[in-house]
Amino acid sequence: MADTAKEGSHPSEDQKKAIYEGLSDDQKKKQTYTEWVKDAYNNQYENWMPWIEDKYLAWFGTDNKASYATKDTLSKSKVTGISQVDKLQDGVNNLVGDQVGKDGLLAPVGNMASKEGINRAERGGKDEHGSYGGPASSYTDPVIGKAQGAGEGLAGGAQSAGGAVTDGAKGAGSYIGGMFGGGKKE
Repeated sequence: MADTAKEGSHPSEDQKKAIYEGLSDDQKKKQTYTEWVKDAYNNQYENWMPWIEDKYLAWFGTDNKASYATKDTLSKSKVTGISQVDKLQDGVNNLVGDQVGKDGLLAPVGNMASKEGINRAERGGKDEHGSYGGPASSYTDPVIGKAQGAGEGLAGGAQSAGGAVTDGAKGAGSYIGGMFGGGKKE
């Protein structure tokens, strides 16, 4: 057997190890081989899964992600429990969802929402090329990366502050509950 993988096939374990060994020492210090393989897998999953979902919906139905999500969300809003009304509601839900679907009146809107909205959300804001800003990515991607780092720090601070507020409210609630006969009875 040849030591190289065919075009489009998966690299062998030996090939993965050879790629990892070719990384700089700084990169190797940041990640073990297992962590590096896990990141590579997650990258491939992030790149391919939205495409696979789009192809599945295109081949086996008239939905794009926007119409599928619309129908799914609306189907969870049954209000009466009466079969005739629920059937009417299903028809309206499908009518609304089909308008942003493959052959619908708003298909261009649904396609854009699927590609630029839902797919980017699944990819953490990145497009199919791994960029945040498309053609302007050389300017926008570094700014977005710094903003994400700042946002994570801010979220961590807000989370700890929120935890302190919640703990305080729980303490006050148990104090008030105890005043009115609530709380643990022994």
